[in-house]
Amino acid sequence: MKVEQLYTNCLSEAAYYIESNGEAAIIDPLRDYHQYIEKAKANGATIKYIFETHFHADFVSGHIDLAKATGAKIIYGPSTETEYPVYVASDHERFKLGDLTLEVLHTPGHTPESTCYLLRDEQGRENCVFTGDTLFVGDVGRPDLLGGKFTKEEMAGWMYDSLNNKLKNLPDEVVVYPAHGPGSACGKNLGKETFSTIGIQKKLNYALQPMSKEEFIKSVTDGISAPPAYFPLNAAINKKGYLSFDEIVKRNLKALSPEELLAEQKAGALVLDTRNESLFVDGFVKGSVFIGLNGRFAEWVGTLINIHQPLVLVTESGKEEETVTRLARVGFENVKGYLQGGFEAWKASGNEYDMIISIDADEMAIDLKYEPVYVMDVRKESEFEAGHVENAENVVLQHFDADLSTSPVTREQTIMVHCQGGYRSVIAASLLKRKGYNSLKNILGGWNAIVKTEIPKVEPVAQA
Repeated sequence: MKVEQLYTNCLSEAAYYIESNGEAAIIDPLRDYHQYIEKAKANGATIKYIFETHFHADFVSGHIDLAKATGAKIIYGPSTETEYPVYVASDHERFKLGDLTLEVLHTPGHTPESTCYLLRDEQGRENCVFTGDTLFVGDVGRPDLLGGKFTKEEMAGWMYDSLNNKLKNLPDEVVVYPAHGPGSACGKNLGKETFSTIGIQKKLNYALQPMSKEEFIKSVTDGISAPPAYFPLNAAINKKGYLSFDEIVKRNLKALSPEELLAEQKAGALVLDTRNESLFVDGFVKGSVFIGLNGRFAEWVGTLINIHQPLVLVTESGKEEETVTRLARVGFENVKGYLQGGFEAWKASGNEYDMIISIDADEMAIDLKYEPVYVMDVRKESEFEAGHVENAENVVLQHFDADLSTSPVTREQTIMVHCQGGYRSVIAASLLKRKGYNSLKNILGGWNAIVKTEIPKVEPVAQA
Protein backbone atom coordinates (compact mmCIF):
# COMPACT_ATOMS: atom_id res chain seq x y z
CA MET A 1 0.00 0.00 0.00
CA LYS A 2 1.26 3.44 -0.93
CA VAL A 3 -0.32 6.71 0.25
CA GLU A 4 1.49 9.91 -0.71
CA GLN A 5 0.55 13.50 0.03
CA LEU A 6 1.42 15.83 -2.86
CA TYR A 7 1.54 19.27 -1.28
CA THR A 8 1.61 22.59 -3.15
CA ASN A 9 2.76 25.33 -0.79
CA CYS A 10 1.63 28.42 -2.72
CA LEU A 11 -1.99 27.19 -2.64
CA SER A 12 -1.71 25.30 0.67
CA GLU A 13 -3.28 22.43 -1.29
CA ALA A 14 -2.85 18.70 -0.81
CA ALA A 15 -3.62 16.16 -3.50
CA TYR A 16 -3.13 12.46 -2.78
CA TYR A 17 -1.74 9.47 -4.66
CA ILE A 18 -2.90 6.04 -3.48
CA GLU A 19 -1.65 2.79 -4.96
CA SER A 20 -2.14 -0.91 -4.40
CA ASN A 21 -1.33 -3.92 -6.54
CA GLY A 22 -0.83 -1.92 -9.76
CA GLU A 23 -3.93 0.26 -9.37
CA ALA A 24 -3.82 3.93 -8.39
CA ALA A 25 -6.27 6.63 -7.36
CA ILE A 26 -5.82 10.40 -7.21
CA ILE A 27 -7.69 12.58 -4.74
CA ASP A 28 -8.26 16.29 -5.53
CA PRO A 29 -5.72 16.70 -8.36
CA LEU A 30 -4.41 20.11 -9.44
CA ARG A 31 -5.14 21.31 -12.97
CA ASP A 32 -1.62 20.51 -14.23
CA TYR A 33 -2.47 16.83 -14.33
CA HIS A 34 0.58 15.35 -16.10
CA GLN A 35 2.44 14.94 -12.79
CA TYR A 36 -0.01 12.23 -11.69
CA ILE A 37 0.28 10.28 -14.92
CA GLU A 38 4.07 10.40 -14.67
CA LYS A 39 4.00 9.20 -11.05
CA ALA A 40 1.74 6.25 -11.87
CA LYS A 41 3.83 5.37 -14.92
CA ALA A 42 7.03 5.42 -12.87
CA ASN A 43 5.42 3.01 -10.40
CA GLY A 44 4.04 0.74 -13.11
CA ALA A 45 0.47 1.49 -12.02
CA THR A 46 -2.76 2.40 -13.80
CA ILE A 47 -4.92 5.27 -12.54
CA LYS A 48 -8.34 3.73 -11.93
CA TYR A 49 -10.20 6.41 -9.96
CA ILE A 50 -10.16 10.17 -9.42
CA PHE A 51 -11.92 11.06 -6.17
CA GLU A 52 -13.15 14.60 -5.65
CA THR A 53 -14.03 15.68 -2.12
CA HIS A 54 -16.18 18.65 -3.31
CA PHE A 55 -16.32 21.49 -5.83
CA HIS A 56 -13.12 23.32 -4.96
CA ALA A 57 -13.36 27.10 -4.74
CA ASP A 58 -9.67 27.95 -4.41
CA PHE A 59 -8.34 26.11 -7.46
CA VAL A 60 -9.44 24.44 -10.68
CA SER A 61 -9.17 20.68 -10.36
CA GLY A 62 -7.38 18.55 -12.95
CA HIS A 63 -9.96 15.76 -12.78
CA ILE A 64 -11.51 16.24 -16.23
CA ASP A 65 -8.23 16.29 -18.17
CA LEU A 66 -6.83 13.46 -16.07
CA ALA A 67 -9.90 11.30 -16.72
CA LYS A 68 -9.71 11.93 -20.46
CA ALA A 69 -6.03 11.04 -20.54
CA THR A 70 -6.27 7.85 -18.45
CA GLY A 71 -9.84 6.58 -18.72
CA ALA A 72 -10.14 6.81 -14.93
CA LYS A 73 -13.59 7.30 -13.44
CA ILE A 74 -14.35 10.60 -11.66
CA ILE A 75 -16.08 9.95 -8.34
CA TYR A 76 -18.06 12.59 -6.43
CA GLY A 77 -20.16 12.17 -3.31
CA PRO A 78 -23.95 12.25 -2.92
CA SER A 79 -26.02 15.22 -4.19
CA THR A 80 -23.39 16.21 -6.77
CA GLU A 81 -24.61 17.70 -10.05
CA THR A 82 -22.15 18.46 -12.88
CA GLU A 83 -22.29 19.37 -16.56
CA TYR A 84 -19.85 16.59 -17.54
CA PRO A 85 -19.89 12.82 -16.91
CA VAL A 86 -19.05 11.69 -13.36
CA TYR A 87 -20.04 8.83 -11.08
CA VAL A 88 -22.10 10.09 -8.13
CA ALA A 89 -21.50 7.68 -5.27
CA SER A 90 -23.89 6.76 -2.47
CA ASP A 91 -23.10 7.30 1.19
CA HIS A 92 -20.99 4.37 2.49
CA GLU A 93 -20.46 2.98 -1.03
CA ARG A 94 -17.10 1.19 -1.32
CA PHE A 95 -14.57 1.13 -4.16
CA LYS A 96 -11.87 -1.53 -4.55
CA LEU A 97 -8.35 -0.35 -5.39
CA GLY A 98 -6.00 -3.31 -5.63
CA ASP A 99 -6.12 -4.84 -2.16
CA LEU A 100 -7.52 -1.67 -0.59
CA THR A 101 -11.03 -0.26 -0.19
CA LEU A 102 -12.19 3.35 -0.15
CA GLU A 103 -15.51 4.05 1.56
CA VAL A 104 -17.61 7.13 0.83
CA LEU A 105 -18.55 9.23 3.87
CA HIS A 106 -20.94 12.01 2.86
CA THR A 107 -20.07 14.96 5.12
CA PRO A 108 -21.97 18.09 4.01
CA GLY A 109 -21.19 21.37 5.73
CA HIS A 110 -18.47 23.09 3.77
CA THR A 111 -20.56 22.41 0.66
CA PRO A 112 -23.64 20.17 0.21
CA GLU A 113 -21.69 17.54 -1.75
CA SER A 114 -18.63 17.53 0.52
CA THR A 115 -17.43 13.96 0.99
CA CYS A 116 -14.63 12.23 2.86
CA TYR A 117 -13.06 8.96 1.72
CA LEU A 118 -12.10 6.37 4.33
CA LEU A 119 -9.25 4.10 3.25
CA ARG A 120 -9.26 0.55 4.59
CA ASP A 121 -6.06 -1.49 4.35
CA GLU A 122 -5.53 -5.03 3.04
CA GLN A 123 -7.09 -6.46 6.21
CA GLY A 124 -10.10 -4.14 6.07
CA ARG A 125 -8.93 -1.93 8.96
CA GLU A 126 -9.57 1.82 8.90
CA ASN A 127 -6.21 3.34 8.00
CA CYS A 128 -6.73 6.98 7.01
CA VAL A 129 -9.44 9.36 5.93
CA PHE A 130 -9.20 12.00 3.19
CA THR A 131 -11.29 14.80 4.62
CA GLY A 132 -11.21 17.44 1.87
CA ASP A 133 -12.39 20.75 3.32
CA THR A 134 -14.57 19.14 5.98
CA LEU A 135 -11.88 18.65 8.62
CA PHE A 136 -8.51 20.37 8.70
CA VAL A 137 -5.71 20.23 11.25
CA GLY A 138 -7.04 22.52 13.98
CA ASP A 139 -10.01 23.77 12.00
CA VAL A 140 -12.97 22.91 9.78
CA GLY A 141 -14.05 24.18 6.38
CA ARG A 142 -15.80 27.53 6.16
CA PRO A 143 -19.59 27.21 5.76
CA ASP A 144 -20.22 30.49 3.92
CA LEU A 145 -19.37 29.80 0.27
CA LEU A 146 -22.83 28.95 -1.13
CA GLY A 147 -23.77 32.54 -1.99
CA GLY A 148 -27.24 32.58 -0.48
CA LYS A 149 -28.49 29.16 -1.58
CA PHE A 150 -28.02 28.06 2.02
CA THR A 151 -27.12 30.29 4.94
CA LYS A 152 -23.80 29.82 6.67
CA GLU A 153 -25.76 28.82 9.78
CA GLU A 154 -27.55 26.05 7.88
CA MET A 155 -24.27 24.80 6.45
CA ALA A 156 -22.60 24.93 9.86
CA GLY A 157 -25.45 22.84 11.26
CA TRP A 158 -24.81 20.21 8.62
CA MET A 159 -21.10 20.35 9.46
CA TYR A 160 -21.89 19.67 13.12
CA ASP A 161 -23.80 16.53 12.18
CA SER A 162 -21.08 15.37 9.77
CA LEU A 163 -18.34 15.71 12.35
CA ASN A 164 -20.25 14.16 15.23
CA ASN A 165 -22.03 11.38 13.34
CA LYS A 166 -19.25 10.38 10.94
CA LEU A 167 -15.70 11.54 11.63
CA LYS A 168 -15.61 11.57 15.44
CA ASN A 169 -16.78 7.95 15.42
CA LEU A 170 -13.64 6.77 13.60
CA PRO A 171 -10.84 5.12 15.63
CA ASP A 172 -8.39 7.59 17.19
CA GLU A 173 -5.43 6.16 15.25
CA VAL A 174 -6.96 6.89 11.82
CA VAL A 175 -4.77 9.41 9.97
CA VAL A 176 -6.49 12.62 8.85
CA TYR A 177 -5.42 13.82 5.40
CA PRO A 178 -7.09 17.18 4.61
CA ALA A 179 -7.15 19.07 1.32
CA HIS A 180 -5.42 22.14 2.77
CA GLY A 181 -2.78 23.25 5.23
CA PRO A 182 -1.75 26.53 6.91
CA GLY A 183 -2.45 29.73 5.02
CA SER A 184 -5.50 28.48 3.18
CA ALA A 185 -8.53 30.78 3.04
CA CYS A 186 -10.82 27.72 3.08
CA GLY A 187 -10.84 27.81 6.90
CA LYS A 188 -10.37 30.43 9.61
CA ASN A 189 -7.06 29.40 11.12
CA LEU A 190 -5.57 26.10 10.02
CA GLY A 191 -2.80 24.48 12.06
CA LYS A 192 0.79 24.30 10.85
CA GLU A 193 0.77 20.56 10.10
CA THR A 194 -0.65 19.10 6.91
CA PHE A 195 -1.93 15.86 8.45
CA SER A 196 -2.90 14.54 11.87
CA THR A 197 -5.02 11.79 13.46
CA ILE A 198 -8.63 11.62 14.58
CA GLY A 199 -7.48 11.23 18.20
CA ILE A 200 -5.26 14.31 18.15
CA GLN A 201 -7.95 16.39 16.49
CA LYS A 202 -10.53 15.30 19.06
CA LYS A 203 -8.18 16.68 21.72
CA LEU A 204 -6.96 19.86 20.04
CA ASN A 205 -9.40 20.96 17.32
CA TYR A 206 -11.87 23.52 18.73
CA ALA A 207 -14.61 22.27 16.38
CA LEU A 208 -14.44 18.69 17.71
CA GLN A 209 -14.90 19.59 21.37
CA PRO A 210 -18.15 18.64 23.14
CA MET A 211 -20.74 21.37 22.55
CA SER A 212 -24.31 21.88 21.45
CA LYS A 213 -25.18 22.45 17.80
CA GLU A 214 -26.04 26.06 18.59
CA GLU A 215 -22.66 26.61 20.27
CA PHE A 216 -20.91 24.97 17.32
CA ILE A 217 -22.70 27.12 14.75
CA LYS A 218 -21.72 30.30 16.59
CA SER A 219 -18.12 29.14 17.02
CA VAL A 220 -17.65 28.17 13.37
CA THR A 221 -19.36 31.22 11.86
CA ASP A 222 -17.82 33.91 14.10
CA GLY A 223 -14.85 35.80 12.70
CA ILE A 224 -14.96 34.52 9.12
CA SER A 225 -13.32 37.00 6.77
CA ALA A 226 -14.75 37.52 3.28
CA PRO A 227 -13.56 34.84 0.83
CA PRO A 228 -11.34 35.87 -2.11
CA ALA A 229 -13.31 37.12 -5.10
CA TYR A 230 -12.29 34.21 -7.31
CA PHE A 231 -13.68 31.47 -5.04
CA PRO A 232 -17.22 31.29 -6.48
CA LEU A 233 -15.81 31.51 -10.02
CA ASN A 234 -13.48 28.55 -9.49
CA ALA A 235 -16.28 26.53 -7.89
CA ALA A 236 -18.45 27.20 -10.95
CA ILE A 237 -15.64 26.12 -13.30
CA ASN A 238 -15.24 22.87 -11.38
CA LYS A 239 -18.98 22.26 -11.61
CA LYS A 240 -19.39 23.15 -15.29
CA GLY A 241 -16.10 21.97 -16.81
CA TYR A 242 -13.30 23.79 -18.59
CA LEU A 243 -10.97 24.02 -21.56
CA SER A 244 -8.09 21.58 -21.77
CA PHE A 245 -5.11 22.60 -19.66
CA ASP A 246 -2.77 21.73 -22.55
CA GLU A 247 -4.68 24.03 -24.91
CA ILE A 248 -4.53 26.87 -22.41
CA VAL A 249 -0.77 26.57 -21.93
CA LYS A 250 -0.14 26.34 -25.68
CA ARG A 251 -2.31 29.38 -26.41
CA ASN A 252 -1.00 31.56 -23.60
CA LEU A 253 2.72 30.90 -24.12
CA LYS A 254 3.04 33.48 -26.86
CA ALA A 255 6.29 35.46 -27.00
CA LEU A 256 5.77 39.22 -27.39
CA SER A 257 8.23 41.90 -28.42
CA PRO A 258 8.30 45.11 -26.36
CA GLU A 259 6.27 46.81 -29.08
CA GLU A 260 3.66 44.02 -29.07
CA LEU A 261 3.41 44.10 -25.30
CA LEU A 262 2.90 47.87 -25.40
CA ALA A 263 0.18 47.44 -28.01
CA GLU A 264 -1.61 44.85 -25.85
CA GLN A 265 -1.33 47.16 -22.85
CA LYS A 266 -2.85 50.06 -24.80
CA ALA A 267 -5.65 47.70 -25.91
CA GLY A 268 -6.55 47.04 -22.26
CA ALA A 269 -4.29 44.23 -21.10
CA LEU A 270 -2.84 44.43 -17.60
CA VAL A 271 0.91 43.90 -17.28
CA LEU A 272 1.49 41.33 -14.53
CA ASP A 273 5.09 41.20 -13.33
CA THR A 274 5.96 37.96 -11.53
CA ARG A 275 9.65 38.53 -10.80
CA ASN A 276 11.09 38.75 -7.29
CA GLU A 277 10.11 41.96 -5.50
CA SER A 278 13.77 43.03 -5.26
CA LEU A 279 13.97 43.05 -9.06
CA PHE A 280 10.60 44.69 -9.56
CA VAL A 281 11.27 47.78 -7.41
CA ASP A 282 14.43 48.53 -9.41
CA GLY A 283 12.49 48.85 -12.66
CA PHE A 284 9.21 47.76 -14.24
CA VAL A 285 6.91 48.50 -17.16
CA LYS A 286 4.76 51.51 -16.26
CA GLY A 287 1.33 50.43 -15.07
CA SER A 288 2.47 46.95 -14.05
CA VAL A 289 1.03 45.08 -11.09
CA PHE A 290 3.58 43.08 -9.13
CA ILE A 291 2.66 39.64 -7.79
CA GLY A 292 5.79 37.52 -7.47
CA LEU A 293 6.00 33.79 -8.03
CA ASN A 294 8.01 33.52 -4.82
CA GLY A 295 4.90 34.22 -2.70
CA ARG A 296 1.28 33.06 -2.64
CA PHE A 297 1.06 34.01 -6.28
CA ALA A 298 -2.16 32.40 -7.51
CA GLU A 299 -4.10 33.36 -4.41
CA TRP A 300 -3.12 37.03 -4.69
CA VAL A 301 -3.88 37.09 -8.41
CA GLY A 302 -7.33 35.68 -7.70
CA THR A 303 -7.90 38.16 -4.89
CA LEU A 304 -6.76 41.34 -6.64
CA ILE A 305 -7.36 40.84 -10.38
CA ASN A 306 -10.59 40.22 -12.27
CA ILE A 307 -10.58 36.69 -13.67
CA HIS A 308 -11.64 37.98 -17.12
CA GLN A 309 -8.96 40.69 -17.29
CA PRO A 310 -6.59 40.22 -20.27
CA LEU A 311 -3.01 39.83 -19.03
CA VAL A 312 0.48 40.17 -20.44
CA LEU A 313 3.34 38.75 -18.41
CA VAL A 314 6.79 39.91 -17.42
CA THR A 315 8.67 37.02 -15.83
CA GLU A 316 12.18 35.97 -14.96
CA SER A 317 13.81 33.99 -17.75
CA GLY A 318 12.56 30.40 -17.82
CA LYS A 319 9.53 31.12 -15.61
CA GLU A 320 7.04 31.74 -18.41
CA GLU A 321 5.38 28.31 -18.42
CA GLU A 322 5.32 28.12 -14.64
CA THR A 323 3.50 31.45 -14.54
CA VAL A 324 0.90 30.38 -17.11
CA THR A 325 0.41 27.08 -15.26
CA ARG A 326 -0.09 28.71 -11.88
CA LEU A 327 -2.55 31.19 -13.36
CA ALA A 328 -4.52 28.35 -14.97
CA ARG A 329 -4.71 26.59 -11.60
CA VAL A 330 -7.07 29.34 -10.41
CA GLY A 331 -8.93 29.81 -13.68
CA PHE A 332 -6.98 32.74 -15.16
CA GLU A 333 -6.78 31.85 -18.85
CA ASN A 334 -6.92 35.19 -20.69
CA VAL A 335 -3.16 35.65 -21.16
CA LYS A 336 -2.12 37.42 -24.34
CA GLY A 337 1.53 36.42 -24.02
CA TYR A 338 4.78 37.17 -22.23
CA LEU A 339 7.58 39.67 -22.82
CA GLN A 340 10.30 37.83 -24.70
CA GLY A 341 13.66 38.55 -23.13
CA GLY A 342 12.00 39.80 -19.96
CA PHE A 343 12.39 43.26 -18.47
CA GLU A 344 15.94 43.56 -19.83
CA ALA A 345 14.48 43.50 -23.34
CA TRP A 346 12.11 46.30 -22.35
CA LYS A 347 14.96 48.47 -21.08
CA ALA A 348 17.10 47.70 -24.13
CA SER A 349 14.27 48.84 -26.41
CA GLY A 350 14.39 52.33 -24.90
CA ASN A 351 10.85 52.26 -23.51
CA GLU A 352 10.07 54.22 -20.36
CA TYR A 353 9.95 52.35 -17.08
CA ASP A 354 9.07 53.09 -13.49
CA MET A 355 10.70 52.35 -10.12
CA ILE A 356 9.74 52.15 -6.45
CA ILE A 357 12.02 53.61 -3.78
CA SER A 358 12.78 51.14 -1.01
CA ILE A 359 14.31 52.14 2.32
CA ASP A 360 15.25 50.16 5.40
CA ALA A 361 13.53 50.52 8.76
CA ASP A 362 16.33 52.64 10.25
CA GLU A 363 15.92 55.20 7.47
CA MET A 364 12.18 55.09 8.05
CA ALA A 365 12.78 55.97 11.69
CA ILE A 366 14.83 59.03 10.69
CA ASP A 367 12.30 60.20 8.10
CA LEU A 368 9.43 59.94 10.58
CA LYS A 369 11.21 62.39 12.88
CA TYR A 370 11.66 65.13 10.30
CA GLU A 371 8.84 65.01 7.74
CA PRO A 372 5.07 64.43 7.70
CA VAL A 373 4.55 60.91 6.42
CA TYR A 374 1.51 58.69 5.96
CA VAL A 375 2.32 55.13 7.12
CA MET A 376 0.25 52.50 5.31
CA ASP A 377 0.21 49.04 6.89
CA VAL A 378 -1.24 46.51 4.40
CA ARG A 379 -1.25 43.48 6.70
CA LYS A 380 -4.38 41.65 7.85
CA GLU A 381 -6.44 43.20 10.63
CA SER A 382 -5.25 40.57 13.12
CA GLU A 383 -1.61 41.33 12.32
CA PHE A 384 -2.22 45.07 12.69
CA GLU A 385 -3.99 44.61 16.02
CA ALA A 386 -1.06 42.56 17.33
CA GLY A 387 1.19 45.64 17.01
CA HIS A 388 1.69 48.53 14.58
CA VAL A 389 3.44 51.84 14.01
CA GLU A 390 1.88 54.70 15.95
CA ASN A 391 -0.59 56.64 13.76
CA ALA A 392 -0.31 54.08 10.95
CA GLU A 393 -3.45 53.24 8.98
CA ASN A 394 -4.46 49.69 8.16
CA VAL A 395 -5.26 49.41 4.44
CA VAL A 396 -5.65 45.64 4.16
CA LEU A 397 -4.31 44.21 0.91
CA GLN A 398 -7.08 41.60 0.70
CA HIS A 399 -9.63 44.42 0.19
CA PHE A 400 -7.26 47.11 -0.98
CA ASP A 401 -9.51 49.18 -3.22
CA ALA A 402 -12.30 49.37 -0.66
CA ASP A 403 -9.98 50.34 2.20
CA LEU A 404 -8.09 52.87 0.07
CA SER A 405 -11.32 54.54 -1.01
CA THR A 406 -12.13 55.41 2.62
CA SER A 407 -8.56 56.40 3.51
CA PRO A 408 -7.69 60.10 4.01
CA VAL A 409 -4.37 59.73 2.18
CA THR A 410 -3.83 62.04 -0.81
CA ARG A 411 -1.65 61.71 -3.88
CA GLU A 412 0.45 64.63 -2.66
CA GLN A 413 1.49 62.91 0.57
CA THR A 414 4.59 60.82 1.06
CA ILE A 415 3.43 57.27 1.76
CA MET A 416 5.52 54.69 3.57
CA VAL A 417 4.01 51.29 2.87
CA HIS A 418 4.89 48.09 4.70
CA CYS A 419 3.65 44.58 5.42
CA GLN A 420 5.12 41.84 7.60
CA GLY A 421 8.17 40.91 5.55
CA GLY A 422 8.22 42.86 2.28
CA TYR A 423 6.25 40.91 -0.32
CA ARG A 424 2.75 42.31 0.15
CA SER A 425 3.98 45.89 0.45
CA VAL A 426 5.46 45.75 -3.06
CA ILE A 427 2.14 44.45 -4.38
CA ALA A 428 0.42 47.39 -2.67
CA ALA A 429 3.01 49.86 -3.95
CA SER A 430 2.47 48.69 -7.53
CA LEU A 431 -1.29 49.14 -7.11
CA LEU A 432 -0.76 52.63 -5.66
CA LYS A 433 1.50 53.57 -8.58
CA ARG A 434 -1.24 52.57 -11.03
CA LYS A 435 -3.62 54.89 -9.18
CA GLY A 436 -1.26 57.86 -9.40
CA TYR A 437 0.27 57.73 -5.91
CA ASN A 438 3.88 58.38 -6.86
CA SER A 439 5.47 59.65 -3.64
CA LEU A 440 6.06 56.18 -2.23
CA LYS A 441 8.63 54.49 -0.06
CA ASN A 442 8.54 50.72 0.40
CA ILE A 443 9.91 49.53 3.74
CA LEU A 444 12.40 46.69 3.34
CA GLY A 445 11.77 43.82 5.75
CA GLY A 446 8.40 45.24 6.80
CA TRP A 447 7.17 44.92 10.36
CA ASN A 448 9.82 42.29 11.11
CA ALA A 449 12.43 45.03 10.66
CA ILE A 450 10.38 47.88 12.16
CA VAL A 451 10.01 46.14 15.54
CA LYS A 452 13.79 46.26 15.93
CA THR A 453 13.85 50.07 15.73
CA GLU A 454 12.86 52.88 18.11
CA ILE A 455 9.91 53.88 15.92
CA PRO A 456 6.91 54.57 18.25
CA LYS A 457 4.54 51.60 18.20
CA VAL A 458 1.13 50.63 19.49
CA GLU A 459 1.22 47.28 21.26
CA PRO A 460 -1.86 45.16 22.11
CA VAL A 461 -3.36 45.71 25.54
CA ALA A 462 -2.64 42.77 27.83
CA GLN A 463 -5.76 40.99 29.07
CA ALA A 464 -6.22 40.93 32.85
